[in-house]
Amino acid sequence: MAKNKYYVVWKGVAPGVYDNWADCKAQVEGQDGAKYKSFETEEEAVAAYEKGYMHYLKTTASSRAAAKLSPAQPVGKPINESLAVDAACSGNPGDMEYRGVYTATGQEVFRIGPLKRGTNNIGEFLAIVHGLAFLKQNGSDLPLYSDSRNAILWIQKKKCKTLLEREPANKPIFDLIERAERWLNTNTYTTRILKWETSEWGEIPADFGRK
Repeated sequence: MAKNKYYVVWKGVAPGVYDNWADCKAQVEGQDGAKYKSFETEEEAVAAYEKGYMHYLKTTASSRAAAKLSPAQPVGKPINESLAVDAACSGNPGDMEYRGVYTATGQEVFRIGPLKRGTNNIGEFLAIVHGLAFLKQNGSDLPLYSDSRNAILWIQKKKCKTLLEREPANKPIFDLIERAERWLNTNTYTTRILKWETSEWGEIPADFGRK
């Protein structure tokens, strides 16, 4: 099975990070001066998008040289007393589900799905919002881990930036998206949202184990 690539669109119809070529192509095809590039990992794509096209061009060569001279810096250990969230999707779009677990024990505290005709990115976004609401409702100050930089970026923007088309089969998913965006725009929270470093720590505890 081919490994998914991630695509950054710096200049196009709707700039952003996309997890499939079809969505990326829709943003750049026929667009004069479109700027886009594929990356092997979501982390690389999100970092490149956030830096901007010109910054990416200027720093790529120097970053590669520095990597040869400087050893990788350790990222430490994850915080056991935390909530971890993750999503899974069979197909793109496909049956999507998400859940949250206590990092230290793996105990599942919420689970939604599977729901028809969703995407993994949507699931990651909904999982974070559900986690934020769960922690606030329970008066908990635990930090929250997600392994999706893209979803974390969407949370910061308070908007699910999916290009998935609404259809009767995925109406329940879009209902959840609208509810999640409304929650983000009408609530405050102090929860720390942290990136789970998969390359250092292995799969996030909320992972569905279907890779």
